[in-house]
Amino acid sequence: MNDTTTLPLRNPRTGQSDGQLPIVPADAVAALGQALRAAQPAWAALDIEARCQRLSALADALVARRDAMVELLLADTGRWHESLIEVDGTVSAIRRWAQQAPACLAEGPARQEPIPFIQSWQTWEPYTVVGVISPWNFPLMLTLIDAVPALAAGCTILAKPSEVTSRFVPLLREILAEAGLADAFAVVTGAGATGQALIEAVDQVCFTGSVATGRKVAEACARRFIPASLELGGKDPALVLSDADVERAARALAWGSFVNGGQSCMSIERVYVEAPVADAFIAALVKEASALELAWPDPKQGQIGPIIAASQVELVRAHLADARAKGARALAGGELVEHGGTWCPPTVLVDVTDEMAVVREESFATVLPVMVVADEEEAIARANATEFGLSAAVFSGDRERAERVARRLHAGGISIRPGADGREAELQVLGHGRFAHGQRLDPPLRPRPRAAGQHRHRLAVVVPAGGVGVVAPVLAVPAARPRRPHGRGHPCHRGEIPCA
Repeated sequence: MNDTTTLPLRNPRTGQSDGQLPIVPADAVAALGQALRAAQPAWAALDIEARCQRLSALADALVARRDAMVELLLADTGRWHESLIEVDGTVSAIRRWAQQAPACLAEGPARQEPIPFIQSWQTWEPYTVVGVISPWNFPLMLTLIDAVPALAAGCTILAKPSEVTSRFVPLLREILAEAGLADAFAVVTGAGATGQALIEAVDQVCFTGSVATGRKVAEACARRFIPASLELGGKDPALVLSDADVERAARALAWGSFVNGGQSCMSIERVYVEAPVADAFIAALVKEASALELAWPDPKQGQIGPIIAASQVELVRAHLADARAKGARALAGGELVEHGGTWCPPTVLVDVTDEMAVVREESFATVLPVMVVADEEEAIARANATEFGLSAAVFSGDRERAERVARRLHAGGISIRPGADGREAELQVLGHGRFAHGQRLDPPLRPRPRAAGQHRHRLAVVVPAGGVGVVAPVLAVPAARPRRPHGRGHPCHRGEIPCA
């Protein structure tokens, strides 16, 4: 076999390729798509309870292979603790879908339309074949997070995980077969050409990944007039207000920024702290960052794993060099460490300005710039001065103040953590950033009208940061929110929700 037929498998702990998988060619991807298309009517004909029984069997099979799956994820990602959490979290999400899907997919009652003699009601019709293209930071979870609710809805699945982390695919295929899902769920391995072939073979695409690749996916789907659900990059801000519990905020942000080596779309990548508490907060954050250790040489010891993707190493290195050249100082970390693979020690940067790449561009690493602001108005303005809009966080001792500030942030999911009384709450608002919407919208269901004229309703899949999903009706964006540009996959472009 040659380089055009095999996919090398790189271990990020050693930096070496230590295996390979076959690249599935375009004609084979097309054939799998046709097979799934032929199998879908029988799968959709099963009642919802029967499909959910298969999902429960999938969770059981994954539990039975837990140790083997963790070892494969460790080899691909270099991290141990997060791989355990990823497998267990995926199992929990599958079980929750199996429990909740019957009620979520129930038909609604008849509704009187404005025209007196017309009533309408709806059922849900699944898209026949749904494509899932998933990223490398949580390979298993993000392959299944869209696939599982689609299976519950009666769709078949054609998935392509990232070429960076595909080592788990053969085991996943075995697990799917054990759960009785082999005819409804196919997984292929390969890079960009395989992903393009997948798009040509399906009826909807769920993509999670970079902005650059997401734009290509959206354009390819647009040419075929099929829907694309895109969850792209983030440069998520946190606002630490003057009445926040700074010790608690520092602990939370050390976790929110540095977990999984900062390689999460919802990692905090910018902090704006009000001047009265800036010194105390920065000191507490540096203390938290300095206490974290590299998971080397034992992956089960320490908290910080390696940079997973080789292509990411030079980007992180460039961000750090640019920040130093423009006057930023590292109070913790600041230099990459080589152990065969590459590690980024938890890094806290100060004297940071808005023109630095580390503020403007997604770093996807344990690099946290901290900027001191005069007041909350400056914090809000600078937090919103970005083309991203995935998630954000607000720390305040006053819940009303935290909510008021949160509602002015242009982000899809906003965590509110009042620091004074020890309680935590989270406010989720429908996002409207350019590259991400914070919540996964538009699952693989389309309405089937039962009246003269169209009666448009969709289902929205709301997925919090931990990956546990629930199904809920699409909510209109409040009219008072400022108009912002949306990505091409946003439902407002299809007339399904108002544009705000």
